[in-house]
Amino acid sequence: MPNDYMETLTCPFGELATNLNDSELRETAYEILVGACLSSGGKTSNNKVSDSERNSEKAGAAAATPQTSLTSRAASKVKKALGLRSRRKKASATKPVPGPGSDRVSKASCIEETFRVQMGVSEQTDSIVRRALSKVAADQKIESIVLPLEMLQQLKPADFTSLEEYQASQKRNLKLLEAGLLLHPLLPLDNNNTDAQRFREIVNGAPDTIKNNESMQALRSIVTSLACRTREDGSVSGTCHWADGFPLNLKIYQMLLEACFDVNNDASVIEELDDVLELIKKSWPVLGMNQMLHNLCFLWILFNRYAMTDQSEVDLLNASEDILTKVENDARALKEDANCAKMLSSISSSILGWAEKRLVDYHSHFHSDNAELMQSMVSMAVPSAKIMAEDRVEVDGVDVGYKKVDEYIKSSMRAAFAQASSQYFSMIVMEKEKSSKASSKDDRGELPLMARLAEEVSKVAFREKETFSPILKRWHQLAAGVAVATLHSCYGNELKQYVSGVHELSPDILQVLKHADRLEKDLVQIAVENSVDSEDGGKSIIREMHPYEAESVTSGLVKSWITERTDRLKEWVSRNLQQERWDPKATRERFAISAVEVLRIVDEAFEAFFLLPITIHAALLPDLATGLDACLQQYISMAKSGCGTQTFVPTLPPLTRCSRRSKLGTVFRKREKGHKKTQGGTGNDNDSYGTPQMCCRINTLHYMQTQLDGLAKREMTHLTNSVSTQDISNGLEKAFKLSAAACEEGIQHLCEATANKVIFHDLSHLFWDGLYIGEVSSSRIEPFLEELDHHLEDISLTVHDKVRTRVITQVMKVSFDGFLLVLLAGGPARAFTLQDFEMIEEDFGFLTDLFWSNGDGLPSELIDKFSIAVKLILPLFQTDTENLIEKFRNVTLESCSSSTTKSKLPLPPTTGQWGPVEPNTVLRVLCYRNDEMAAKFLKKTYHLPKKL
Repeated sequence: MPNDYMETLTCPFGELATNLNDSELRETAYEILVGACLSSGGKTSNNKVSDSERNSEKAGAAAATPQTSLTSRAASKVKKALGLRSRRKKASATKPVPGPGSDRVSKASCIEETFRVQMGVSEQTDSIVRRALSKVAADQKIESIVLPLEMLQQLKPADFTSLEEYQASQKRNLKLLEAGLLLHPLLPLDNNNTDAQRFREIVNGAPDTIKNNESMQALRSIVTSLACRTREDGSVSGTCHWADGFPLNLKIYQMLLEACFDVNNDASVIEELDDVLELIKKSWPVLGMNQMLHNLCFLWILFNRYAMTDQSEVDLLNASEDILTKVENDARALKEDANCAKMLSSISSSILGWAEKRLVDYHSHFHSDNAELMQSMVSMAVPSAKIMAEDRVEVDGVDVGYKKVDEYIKSSMRAAFAQASSQYFSMIVMEKEKSSKASSKDDRGELPLMARLAEEVSKVAFREKETFSPILKRWHQLAAGVAVATLHSCYGNELKQYVSGVHELSPDILQVLKHADRLEKDLVQIAVENSVDSEDGGKSIIREMHPYEAESVTSGLVKSWITERTDRLKEWVSRNLQQERWDPKATRERFAISAVEVLRIVDEAFEAFFLLPITIHAALLPDLATGLDACLQQYISMAKSGCGTQTFVPTLPPLTRCSRRSKLGTVFRKREKGHKKTQGGTGNDNDSYGTPQMCCRINTLHYMQTQLDGLAKREMTHLTNSVSTQDISNGLEKAFKLSAAACEEGIQHLCEATANKVIFHDLSHLFWDGLYIGEVSSSRIEPFLEELDHHLEDISLTVHDKVRTRVITQVMKVSFDGFLLVLLAGGPARAFTLQDFEMIEEDFGFLTDLFWSNGDGLPSELIDKFSIAVKLILPLFQTDTENLIEKFRNVTLESCSSSTTKSKLPLPPTTGQWGPVEPNTVLRVLCYRNDEMAAKFLKKTYHLPKKL
């Protein structure tokens, strides 16, 4: 890891209440260890070894570096257990020259010499210490000796090169006694303890107060009394307690453990680690140490050394991890002592705090190449957290390790997302600054920033899945699931804010939603895969991932886009059709140009729809097709508006009885003509409703009908997305059924309106207002047929071939129906005798011949179909009046209830369904019969008037 991660951690051992520095503590630690070796009877510890032997021993130890000691083992058990490595240096080119006493150089002496070098103690100081302690330690246990007291008595100014050195040694030993007996005693001091008060006086007056044997004996008496006080239970211990109080003992022990590291390489332990640690253990009785405290101290030393160096020696961290496991097992016992508990809490807190600085944002600190380091840090953090949780494995029902790792995952994911999003927001600022300068061509092909953020989040998720989740799964079964759920939530918040500011469809928002949907699918897939072995199959994680509903948002925006398009088209239709003149000469095919435009707009709408970068074309196609279909229906409706089928059909006049003709007939006929003009309806003289224009309308709807049939197939070529062709094809075909039906109904409506206009408006003066007015013989049908023939020719030339027969057929039907209206409802101006039948029948023959046109017109079957009603009714006009009256009575009585009497016939209603046995039809023949018997019958039976 980079050097900028080097840290100086606060020492958890506490601070001394006196100014003993590390050098003084290191000297004291060395003296304790030498004293322990001497008191335990070590071979190098007795003073029978000659100076020459000792010099030879030192020369041999010096020739071999501390890393390549003659006594180093091939493989250290401690290092192997902790996974530590030492760095060997090349041996000196000068091999050690065996001295006269080399055969007596023991392993112990070599280890002690190695330790001296590691502690930085000079040979002179070592010699002074050994000479002083050899006099008192040989026959005593080290724990029964107050070492500083003995050093005060044994050392003389002659042992030092200068008086200043001697005085410094005296002051150091007095400060040690003060620290161990007064400031940091193992057993608490009574405020009224006179020895303590006297000792303070001596310390304050030293070294003048201990110039002779008498003062030294007084000091010994006081120190021994303080060091060998009885316990609270009254028991007396054989151990002198002068260096086993907290934190003095820990500070001294720290100096001993620091000697385990190579003086030339702070991050490496020495080769002789096993032997040195065994040597250090000899200090335990003096310092009040045990295996648990040793583990706790050694844990801190290893971990602190790793944190203080460049953190390249992962072995130190791994060794710390192994020892921390032992400390965790001893945590309950350690917490029984207040001082141990305080130190344990402090060390755990330091380790946890240091590790969490990396783990709360592990994406910034770790990668695939150093993922193992992250695993070691988690292995350090979790036990530390458990220790600090007051021995509770669970907090609030949740495992402490699980909870911590859960926090690390969520925190790291938020940090990773924040880093990605900060880049995203900085890019927004940059793009806004250069937006005015950059051309649209330069931006073409670039993803919107939110889409790019989605891609970056996806990369973070897969990096988490591949690199970190497998490590974290040891503590958290749903590690990957929690990670992606956190990322899902982070991006979801940004997406929600982004979408809230979007009110119309654009390529950017569709790209963003597309990438958001893809990201969500990736995250859910990772969560599902990670949760296969969980108890609930990952349902709890999935429930936390509230859907982005990108498809729903996309659907809403596209629907708004569809609504906007269709609304604009409706406005276009309304505006343009109000100005449409329906000129058949506007196009070669004789239909309105607006039809071409509206279909082009529809086609463009489909093309734009299929070009939208979405995956839900099939789902939204019905909405678009329905909207466009409604626009086409509006066009069709407006194309036939104002062309009512009953606009020109004359209303039926009231029934009257006919009287014998008089001279008033001509005058009456003139009045009737004027009256009939109003009955013929109010024709619209606007050019847009002329016969050519009506034919243009028909052609237009026919053109649209034919184009609708092929519209779906044409639109299939616009597909650029992954939607299935079959789904879209079916949707298009179904969509225009209403428009197609409206076209069919519109064509029929316009055919009827055109026919009624031609017969009852354009030719009204020859047909409704002229045919059979007055004498039949003088108002025959020929003039009407001549004009009708011209109109039919114009229609044939204007209307499309495919609908020509329909239009002419409708004209024929209306002319046949009109012929019956002339005969049955022509008003008082018309009257018929039996002799008129032949002319009427002949005229109708002329009318049918016109449409047959010697075989070039309508099919005879079609003519027969529509002429059958006239042909069945015409015989009534040659039936004599008496039989006609009798026929009327019979058909009327048959149609009425049995209670009706022959003396009172009901007036049959006008149904418009003319027929030879329909009572109203027979009655009307009688009304228009120019016969006295008929007139008397109608007057007597129904009191019908002669005129209106």
